[in-house]
Amino acid sequence: MSRTNLMLFFLLAAIWGSSYTFIKVAVGGLTPAQLVLIRVILGAVVLYSVLRFTGGRLPRVPAVWGHIGVTAVLGMVAPFLLLAWGEQRTTAAMAGVLIAATPLLTLAASTVALNTERATWRKIAGFVLGFVGVVIVIKPWAEEGELGSLPGQLAVLGAAACYAAQTVYVRKMLSQKGIPPLVSSTTQVIAASVLQAAITPFFAWQTPDLRVSVVVSIVLLGVVGTGLAYLIYFRLITDAGAATASSVNYLVPITAVAIGVALLGDPLSWNMIVGTLVVLAALAFAENRIAKPVAPEPAKVTTK
Repeated sequence: MSRTNLMLFFLLAAIWGSSYTFIKVAVGGLTPAQLVLIRVILGAVVLYSVLRFTGGRLPRVPAVWGHIGVTAVLGMVAPFLLLAWGEQRTTAAMAGVLIAATPLLTLAASTVALNTERATWRKIAGFVLGFVGVVIVIKPWAEEGELGSLPGQLAVLGAAACYAAQTVYVRKMLSQKGIPPLVSSTTQVIAASVLQAAITPFFAWQTPDLRVSVVVSIVLLGVVGTGLAYLIYFRLITDAGAATASSVNYLVPITAVAIGVALLGDPLSWNMIVGTLVVLAALAFAENRIAKPVAPEPAKVTTK
């Protein structure tokens, strides 16, 4: 990657890693449904403004909007609600660690649902090892303590499963329709805003506590975490490729833990560290990113 792309790569990891801290602060003054509604509306404003500025247009085919609605539920509405609810019951650092299971769950879901993905011994071994890592992180045999409750942690894992399902659905139903990434994400966040607005009245309501920390957190979640982050991600995909851009998932749990510990004083336990390392190692193994170094070829002497 170029120096600019490398800076964007680390910036994206910091943005997505800090999102869990901002969610934790925001749910101190908003219900999960209120938080998600404001977050997706702010993200929609940012992305739609950029789309209009660049001359892009929203899809006009009703069938495409139907698929977009499904991806909006799987990629935004459901996981955002699960994360907000889960972080009411567990720490931001723990949430960031558990979301690290998303790429492994995506790998497993793709193998099951897509004909182009074959089940190999490497994928199976990586998934089993990753599952062990998740169990170590959650430590279900221990009593409920300062790291939060098991229901909260399972809700975060549910969000990771939603992200995995969305990825598979997009690859199966939308990837062949030639929709530009910016158009796809803008339509998704618009659809998420409409859907979340429709269901919010059916959730518990409380008078928002709009103290400064809550307002700043929700604005950063919407404008930066849901708007700007997607623009950076698309830039990295364009410049460095999808595989390189997706490797940001290796840094997100690390930045999530660092920011949660630094800003919120979240506890850091041995099982979080060991479990995260196991999950990341399992993902790297399953994706065959752990390769033997290739010996350099001897220099060739040519004559003219």
